[in-house]
Amino acid sequence: MKRGAIALILLVLAESGAFAQTRQLQPPTAAAPQFAPAPLSRPSSEPSLIPPADIPNIPSAPPPPSALPPQPQNVPLPPTQAAPAAPSVSAGQVTLVVAARWGRDLPLLGGGLTWRIFRTRPDASGSFRPVKEDKSASPNFTLPPGDYVVHVSSGLASAVKTVQLRSETVREVLDLPAGGLRLEGKVGDARIPPGQITFDVFQGSQFEPGDRRPIAADVASGDVVMLPEGTYSIASKYGDANALVRSDIRVQVGKLTDVTVNHRAAVITLKLVSDKGGEALANTAWSVVTANGDEIFKNKIDAYHRVVLSEGEYQAVATNEGNVFHRDFKVIAGVDGEVEVLAR
Repeated sequence: MKRGAIALILLVLAESGAFAQTRQLQPPTAAAPQFAPAPLSRPSSEPSLIPPADIPNIPSAPPPPSALPPQPQNVPLPPTQAAPAAPSVSAGQVTLVVAARWGRDLPLLGGGLTWRIFRTRPDASGSFRPVKEDKSASPNFTLPPGDYVVHVSSGLASAVKTVQLRSETVREVLDLPAGGLRLEGKVGDARIPPGQITFDVFQGSQFEPGDRRPIAADVASGDVVMLPEGTYSIASKYGDANALVRSDIRVQVGKLTDVTVNHRAAVITLKLVSDKGGEALANTAWSVVTANGDEIFKNKIDAYHRVVLSEGEYQAVATNEGNVFHRDFKVIAGVDGEVEVLAR
């Protein structure tokens, strides 16, 4: 796979779609790859990463019973921490120095990692519990000689490796086969404000059969989700009505994929008036149905009711003081406006 390659995926659903651009994923540190402890810093131009979650199952050994599937969190990554200095080693102990990178020949990562060390055999209770944990970029673990499983995670991406500690210091670099996914939404050329749009990410294509739960839910616009390499489907919801777009995208190792989801929708404000251009009547209950009779929502009580609707034809139903009033209207993508219903 060539670096800097640009992948373009365009999937149209109900005349909406998504544009994806892939670029090289930069590590959150400017330090050159090395094990020697040194202050690590994170470039200010890097996006906020979603911090790692709980440990997934370890292929080489059964996971602890309390382990939960990893879930990304929609918060910025904490500042990068400097790697700790190598501790003095007591007699009968061995030092294990670890680091991680997104892929072969890429720089070492400077933060956003969770490390756990397991023994290869269960304890007396039959459980596999971590004997060491650390969230440094390149921690030093001091352990008795023996065989161990090293696990590192960042977001939904993880890697494991079995190591043997005998007498000499052991140094290991683990490759996380992952890439970043950053999402935003637009209507035409206008960017949708972050607070008005959310994204759910699902494993595999949207066309694969079966009911699935999102592996990352309610991802905010501009956040970066770290994911294992593969194909994913995205469900983008603009507002809280029917503006929903689904798209497929592919995540590549060591690359950041920027996805722009295009919505064909508009912001509509509904109001019930006694005369054209008059003041909105309070305590009005609103419902909206499509031209086919499908109900979008009902009994939303507000003098001015603001809603995001996909383009199409609708009927507004206003109920006030026991009287019901109707008006048909059409939504054009990108054309926000008011719909007045006359109380006559």
